[in-house]
Amino acid sequence: MESEFFVFALVLAIVLCALVSGLLFGFAVVVMPGIAKLPNKDFLLAFKDMDGIIQNKQPLFMLVWVGSILSVLASMILGTIDLDGQEALLLWIGCGWYLLGVQLPTVAFNIPLNNTIQGLEIDKLNELELSNSRVNFEAKWNQWNRIRTINGIIAVTIFLWLLFLL
Repeated sequence: MESEFFVFALVLAIVLCALVSGLLFGFAVVVMPGIAKLPNKDFLLAFKDMDGIIQNKQPLFMLVWVGSILSVLASMILGTIDLDGQEALLLWIGCGWYLLGVQLPTVAFNIPLNNTIQGLEIDKLNELELSNSRVNFEAKWNQWNRIRTINGIIAVTIFLWLLFLL
């Protein structure tokens, strides 16, 4: 029998991971394609400004992002106590998929790329420097964001499947 704490943690993980995945999806299909049409300087400034909101620890963003990690970890711990067999396996797969497929690439790739943009004095760069900065950033960031998006959707789907089985 699953504890109420586990079910609550799992539902919270589903909601928060879905919100994170939706944010990543929005960047993948709307934000980045939208700013891709901007000239180099405007593209870099736009991204720097959007990321600056996150880097300044926007409270709702932080609640959702950090909350998704904490709720996944809580689900993993509580579910390890409450579940066995296929349900425990699904839980561990979903948690691993989210943490390794969304959070690890974020820390290993997207945040360092974001920090590179944050460190630029964009108004002082010439056109070649602007172009190089964009080339070194945009394709890599988009690639890793697509990976995070797909992995987030898969993890949420696994969590929903688990919830259905309970």
